[in-house]
Amino acid sequence: MTAILADFVLNSRFENIPEDVKLESARTLLNWMGVAIGGCKHESVEIVLKTMGLRTEVGRASILGRKEQTDGLNAALINGISSHVFDFDDTHLATAIHPAGPIAAAILPIAEKRQISGAEFLHAIILGIDVTCRLGQSVSPDHYSVGWHISGTAGIFGAAAAASRLLGNNPQQTRWAMGLAATQSSGMREMFGSMCKSFHVGNAAKNGLMSAMLASNGFTSSEQGIEAKRGWANVTSTKQDYSFITEGLGEKFLISENSYKPFASGVVVHPAIDGCSQLRDEYGFKPNDVESINLKVNPLVMELTGKESPSTGLEGKFSIYHACAIAIQHGKGGENEFSDAAVNDPIAVSLRQRVKPEIDPTVPADAMGITINTKDGRTFKKYIKKALGSLENPISDAQMDDKTRDLCRPMLGDAGTERLIETCRNAANLANAADIATVATP
Repeated sequence: MTAILADFVLNSRFENIPEDVKLESARTLLNWMGVAIGGCKHESVEIVLKTMGLRTEVGRASILGRKEQTDGLNAALINGISSHVFDFDDTHLATAIHPAGPIAAAILPIAEKRQISGAEFLHAIILGIDVTCRLGQSVSPDHYSVGWHISGTAGIFGAAAAASRLLGNNPQQTRWAMGLAATQSSGMREMFGSMCKSFHVGNAAKNGLMSAMLASNGFTSSEQGIEAKRGWANVTSTKQDYSFITEGLGEKFLISENSYKPFASGVVVHPAIDGCSQLRDEYGFKPNDVESINLKVNPLVMELTGKESPSTGLEGKFSIYHACAIAIQHGKGGENEFSDAAVNDPIAVSLRQRVKPEIDPTVPADAMGITINTKDGRTFKKYIKKALGSLENPISDAQMDDKTRDLCRPMLGDAGTERLIETCRNAANLANAADIATVATP
C-alpha cells in the first residue's frame, strides 16, 4: 500500500485531473486560508509563538494573518494549529477527517522557498487529501472508535505525500517519507475540547513536512510503513480494508467528498444549530419563552459532544447543549458564539439547562430530531436530515466568501480580504504559489 500511494502521488498529472476536482481544490484552499487567518490570534497560537521565541524572528516562511515569519517547520505547525483551532475547517464526513489543514500548512513553506505554480500547489492538495482520506477509510471506523484523532493520525500521511511531490522526491524517498509519517502519527480524541486538538493538526503538518524533507536527504525508514504486520494500519486498527486505498485511485478524487462548515463547532452538532436556528426564525420565540429543547440524537453525538456545562469556548464546540443554546439565543453559530464569553453568558447557561437529549440509534449521526416546547404551551418540531454544510446541502460560494470575510477582515481589512478571495479562487492560474502566502499576511 505504501508503494501504491507513493507511485500515485508522483505519477499523477494535473492535466488529467477533472475540472470539477480542480475547482473544488480552490474552494478547499480558500476555506482553509480563511479559517487559518481567522484563528491566527487565538490564545493557543500566542502560546506557541511565545514558547518557541518566534515573536520577532525573521525567517522565510509566513505565519498566516500575522507579520511574523519563522522557519518552514514551525510555520507548518502554527498554520496547522490556527486552521483547526476554531473547528471551522473542511470535513470528509465519511471519516470525520479535517484533511486540508495538515496538507496545506505543510506545503505552503515549500511554495515560499521554491518556484511552484498555483496549479502545482492545488495538485499537491488534491493528492494529499486523497492519501489522507483513503488511508482513513481503510482503518475506519475502528481506528476512530478506539480513540485516535484521525485528522492528525491520517493527516500526517497526506502532508508527507504532498510535500514529497513538491520537493521532487523519488519513489523510494516518498516511501521513506510515508514510513517516517507512520512512526510519528499521533492524536487522541481525549484531547477534544482543549487546545491540544488543534495541535494534532499542526503537528501532522510539521512532522509530515519534516518526513518529506528528511527522506529527500536520504533518511531511511521501512518502505512498508503502512501495511506491514507492525506498521501503522495494524498497530492503530484491528480491522483494515485496503480496497478503500486502491479502488478508483487516480480516477475518483476524494476532495470531491469534502464539505465546508457553516458553524464553528464539531460537525455532529450542526443539525442542532441548523434546526434550532430555523425554528427560532420561523416562530420568533425568545430564549425566555423556551421551556425545553428535546432532542433525538445518534449515540455518537453524546459520545463526542455530551458536555453539559462547558466553561471555555473550546469545550463549547463539543457541547450539544451549548449548540442548541446559541442557536436559540443568536440564530447562528460562528466563532463569536463559541467564545469563552459566549459560553459563560447567563442566557446561554440557562438555555443549556433546558436541553434534553435522548439517544436513538435509529437516528443517523448526521441527523437530529428537535422538539422545542414553550412556557405558554406551544410545541415546534423539526427533523434535520442533512444539515447546512453537508454534501447534500452545501454552503454556496457566496456563503463561503462571506465566511472568509468574517474571519479575515480583522486581520487583513476589507481590501486585503477581497484580494485573498480572488487569489485563492484563481490559484490555478498563479505563476508563483508564493503569492498565496503574500496576500494572507498584513
